[in-house]
Amino acid sequence: MNAIKTLEAGSWRLEGGRPFERHANGRKVRSDALPEHLDYRDSGCEFAPSCLRCPLERCRYEEPGGARGLVLGSRDEAVRLRRDDGCAIDALAAEFALSRRSVFRILAAGRERAVA
Repeated sequence: MNAIKTLEAGSWRLEGGRPFERHANGRKVRSDALPEHLDYRDSGCEFAPSCLRCPLERCRYEEPGGARGLVLGSRDEAVRLRRDDGCAIDALAAEFALSRRSVFRILAAGRERAVA
């Protein structure tokens, strides 16, 4: 490709007229990869109207399991705390609208996580 360097701001223009710039180390910078050329809309999610006002510690899109993992993680922690307080399995199942088997799974996962 035949590239012509222009004098202003160290930018280059290819034959097609598409601009690109160079880093101080000489590597090309793709203009379409720069954040100022992105069309970003902060539309938020079901937890907050915008990302900048989100109450979550970690973004639901970055969390393994997504929003479901965030919601169920706090529920599971509450189940474990209530069990530590001495609540019976049947009472936990009724309180959290779970089956007995689900309560046992939650408690087992908590034990595995505590060991690791």
